[in-house]
Amino acid sequence: MLESLEVAMFYSLVIATTLCMLLYVVWLVTKNEFVGRLATYLTIIAVIANTFAIIFRMMISGHPPLTNGYEFLLTFVWGIMVVYLFAEYRYKLKTLGAFVMPIAFLLLMFIIMTMGPEERIAHAIPPALKSKWLTFHVATAIFSYGAFAISFGLGIMYLLKLSKQDSGIKLKPDSIVARFPSLETLDELAYKSVAFAFPLLSLCIITGAIWANYAWGTYWSWDPKETWSLITWIIYAAYLHARLMYGWKGKRAAWMAVFGFAAVLFTFFGVNYFLVGLHSYAS
Repeated sequence: MLESLEVAMFYSLVIATTLCMLLYVVWLVTKNEFVGRLATYLTIIAVIANTFAIIFRMMISGHPPLTNGYEFLLTFVWGIMVVYLFAEYRYKLKTLGAFVMPIAFLLLMFIIMTMGPEERIAHAIPPALKSKWLTFHVATAIFSYGAFAISFGLGIMYLLKLSKQDSGIKLKPDSIVARFPSLETLDELAYKSVAFAFPLLSLCIITGAIWANYAWGTYWSWDPKETWSLITWIIYAAYLHARLMYGWKGKRAAWMAVFGFAAVLFTFFGVNYFLVGLHSYAS
């Protein structure tokens, strides 16, 4: 029964995410307020479905759903959508939905295209994962990755608008790029997203080290996951340092936000699915 409910919630999530992604794009093109409101409502429905899918998985497995690739992607999507909804509500930034929702959609498509039913079955938690630090470690990762996805979307929007302005062609008031917030606003919001996510990423690495010592007897072993987490941390640390100490803003900061999220994605996909290490169980 619970398994059926979880599957129903998962596919409800997929449908709602697909529709809201398409509607955000339509809203960006048409600026139809009804379409925009409907996109937001569908995002809320997607978050609700995602939440119930996570709850049902916890009830089935008896532990937080953070022990394999399917479960982490499910919570990753949840983190992206929750942080996005906060950003849309707080900063009235509905245009961002057209750039962030495709990320959630692609993550869900990755689940559907690469993970069969047997890979989505809840299993008993492996001995190495039986620690309270696992929950803290992955929870901080989820929210930091979600906020980094927001900074990525803002960075893409900044670069698109800047390229149009640098082309020398006067933007028409009804053009898509002209509907983006100002370059200064996009740059500032991307900075705020990274500033919010960076401490969480730091906590993710710290709690991961504590958990590793509990599970494997060492705080740091230069496992590929640990190495790429550190690389990602260094990229965002450089972003914040360059901005605060040297006044880096604009194009250079936007590119760093884009490259940083590329490192986030490789930290999960590249390490878990293509490199062999202690974190290979997550696949």
